[in-house]
Amino acid sequence: MRTFPLSLAAAASVVPLGSNAVDFEKEILPFFQAKCIECHKAPYEEGGRTKKPKAGLRMDAAWAINMGSENGAVIVPGKPDDSELYYRVTLPEDDDDFMPPTGKADPLTKKELALFKKWIEGGADFGDWVGNLEGKPKEVTTAVGEPAISEIQEVYKRLSEAIEAKAPETWESVTEAGGRVARLSKTSPLLAVDFRLTTENASDEVIGSIGAVSPNIVHLDLSKTAVTDGALSILKESPKLVRLNLSQTGITDAGLAHLKGLNELRYLNLYGSEVTDAGLKNLEGLKSLEAVYLWQSKATEAGVKKLRSALPDAKINFK
Repeated sequence: MRTFPLSLAAAASVVPLGSNAVDFEKEILPFFQAKCIECHKAPYEEGGRTKKPKAGLRMDAAWAINMGSENGAVIVPGKPDDSELYYRVTLPEDDDDFMPPTGKADPLTKKELALFKKWIEGGADFGDWVGNLEGKPKEVTTAVGEPAISEIQEVYKRLSEAIEAKAPETWESVTEAGGRVARLSKTSPLLAVDFRLTTENASDEVIGSIGAVSPNIVHLDLSKTAVTDGALSILKESPKLVRLNLSQTGITDAGLAHLKGLNELRYLNLYGSEVTDAGLKNLEGLKSLEAVYLWQSKATEAGVKKLRSALPDAKINFK
């Protein structure tokens, strides 16, 4: 059962925030409840099955939002453009990553988007709102940007050791090329890079700009870009890569040869690519892989069966 310590009516009696501040419970929570929380709440039973929050992200509590998703932080206080959650709700509605998904709820209105952006710019302060304490790990604090230690976050913690953080000016070449760079958390040296705003304009030369920060990259999204097989040779400079999205690109078997040695890779999206069964052999030695997406690629049932045999602990999404 969800428990919200302050009702929306009770929130009106709280001492007002500064005139320029956004009151989370009064102004943000209502559209979170209407458009987000249904898919992003504590696990529950339905029809004999446990329904888990999408992408591991819960939005029914302040501690859970601070904790982020299975991919890391979703809110960067003071920086809406670096906040994954704000990015997702401002994408074109036909984008695969747009939130909320078509048919699930109405998109945020212009007023709601403006409030959401202003709230993040103001420090993403939840005020007195706590939300649902069900499932809250003992390690979780209520401070923004201090997530609980989960299995994947233990991985990120390990990868953060003995690595120097990059200053924002270091990745200016990436942003000037049209890429987006964000720290996994406020203090993390690890970076997430994507070119989803440039897509087909992201050529090999553009993608090569990541060389300035390659050692720190753990998430790289090249989906829908014009990346070619040869450009993936730069991945040897990113041994800490955990997530790689090559969906809806022209990547072929030759490109997958450059993934050898990426021993931290856990997520690989090849949806809609030109990869065949022959290319899948390059993945058999990546024992850290937990999820591989091959829907609408050139792979066959036979090739996928062999990959599943080589990676029995990985979830191979084919059909």
